[in-house]
Amino acid sequence: MTMTTNDVIAGIRAGLTSGAVVPYLGPAALTGVVDRSTGDPIPADSDSLILAVNDGRPMAPKLMYEFPRAAMNLELKKGRQHVERALTQTYARQSWTSSRVHSWLAGLGLPYVIDTNRDRLMQDEYQNRAHTLVLGIARIAGTDYRFKIFEFDGGSYVARSSSEVNPRLPVLFKPLGTPTPEPTFIASDADFVDYITELMGGFAIPSFLKERRLGKRYLILGLRLTRDTERMILTELMYGASADAGWIFIENPTAKERRFCERLGLTVVCEDPTQLLE
Repeated sequence: MTMTTNDVIAGIRAGLTSGAVVPYLGPAALTGVVDRSTGDPIPADSDSLILAVNDGRPMAPKLMYEFPRAAMNLELKKGRQHVERALTQTYARQSWTSSRVHSWLAGLGLPYVIDTNRDRLMQDEYQNRAHTLVLGIARIAGTDYRFKIFEFDGGSYVARSSSEVNPRLPVLFKPLGTPTPEPTFIASDADFVDYITELMGGFAIPSFLKERRLGKRYLILGLRLTRDTERMILTELMYGASADAGWIFIENPTAKERRFCERLGLTVVCEDPTQLLE
């Protein structure tokens, strides 16, 4: 089903305000973000991420196909720390401009936001308010779970257990990681295999989020669904959604994307999502 009317936009805005609609951000939500000193765009899509972790050099065509594959190759050659260090150096610096999408969402005071990018810009927008941060982790020994929880008190992040979470605080969920408060990233093929496996088993989402997400609808911005990895993570994070699961903005969706969205109950909106910000 495809809709592009003003009524859809009004419905989305009303749902966001009430907390019934959860934003889900993909790479294109970072469109327009650049380094203040160089003007270079922030690495967000697969190709730019590969260049970022490989010292600006392209890799072999079979590795350039997808970032997790390239990251796995670099991990095998140079170690996992090489990939984590490159992502941390890329995203931890303070020179990135703000994102219109992030600023708009932060201004709405939403109770729950999912950001699948690895930058810290959404966290920066939350620096003026207390919030709960949930980070995805992978391949960590000594725990059955694939998440870490932190509470921001207005000055710093403090680690929390699921039982210590303040239910009144808004939640920012970063499933693929962030450099702050500690560098944690889902990057290589091995990371994704572990994380998605535990996500499907229910061990990658805290219990309080499992309850909070029931019956929600989703506003998906900046995400294409042409790859299995993105589709699997979206499916699992949306588990328990309303039958009318929400909206995804894709200007030129493929037939495969349309079929997948129909199966999930998502309405495809073939419009530029920036009209939401107006």
